[in-house]
Order: sequence, then C-alpha cells, then structure tokens
Amino acid sequence: MTDTVTERIRANPKYLELKRKRDGFGWLLAVCMLVVYYGYIALIAFNKEFLSLPLGTGVTTIGVPIGMGVIVFTIVITGIYVRRANTEFDELTRQILEEAIK
Repeated sequence: MTDTVTERIRANPKYLELKRKRDGFGWLLAVCMLVVYYGYIALIAFNKEFLSLPLGTGVTTIGVPIGMGVIVFTIVITGIYVRRANTEFDELTRQILEEAIK
C-alpha cells in the first residue's frame, strides 16, 4: 500500500469505528478472562478447603470441574471473538479497503 492509501484508511471514519469496536471488545474479553483466571487462583490461594470438597463419593474434588470450567471459558470467549472478527470486523475492514482503493 502506498502512503496515500494508508492515510485514506486512517482518515476513514469506519476505520476509527473498527478500531474502537475491536479494541473495546478485546479489552472486555481480556478483563473477563483475568477475572475468571485470577478468581480461580484466588480460590486456590485463599479457600483450599472449598476446592478440596469431594464430589459425591469419589475422589474427584470440586476444584477439578471449576478448573475445567476456566479452560472451557477460555475456549468459549476465543470463539466469541473469532466469530465477531470474522463477521463484523472483517466486513468493516472490507468496506474500508474498498473505499481507500477507489
């Protein structure tokens, strides 16, 4: 891309919208992930007794499904971001590039 195309992209209001939406959504998901992850770590640090409670009559404790929940949560929010990126963000990017190349 030439400098003029880059300048047109940066000046495009849709680019600023894309940047604002993408950054805001990324930060929202990052904060959610930090809360879940550090919440789990805080449980490990400050409430081991709760995490060591057995589930039923077996040897599995409540900490195992909660830990698995953290992993599943990570996969789910990654999927949410990818879905939004592949639809809304990619469509805005396509529009921006079309307008910049004209």
